[in-house]
Amino acid sequence: MKALFLLLFVSGAAMADDAAMLQCRSLADIASRVKCYDAIPLGAAAPVAVPTAQQREQSFGMETVKQPKAAEAQESKSISSSIAGKFDGWSGNELIKLSNGQVWRIVDGSSAVLAPLNNPKVTVERNFIGTFFLKIEGTNNSPKVRRVQ
Repeated sequence: MKALFLLLFVSGAAMADDAAMLQCRSLADIASRVKCYDAIPLGAAAPVAVPTAQQREQSFGMETVKQPKAAEAQESKSISSSIAGKFDGWSGNELIKLSNGQVWRIVDGSSAVLAPLNNPKVTVERNFIGTFFLKIEGTNNSPKVRRVQ
């Protein structure tokens, strides 16, 4: 019975409003603090919003903060787009603008001269440690890239 009470208490406290919890924690008087905790409604915490597929694609490569576990499962490993217009290669530190509006910078110092391609399809892939590579249709070279816009 004691374990069940503890489980209910812990799960209820986990759902309580963080701001209210912080306010109660700041009270020095024990009786006042307990009364404050008792006044917090359970389940007041807001649900975590899961981003849509379009939102995940638009933010692909712009992640700067470690995502919560639920979001990691939804994290994309790649996106597909194209480079609008004529494309004949790249050089180190060059910016590549994709037709979806994203801009990626070549960061590995590599370069390649290709036969001119019109609107080549590209895939930006994230490897297991989070590094991004640009795979371009018509070449086996995949420069390391970082999203800048």
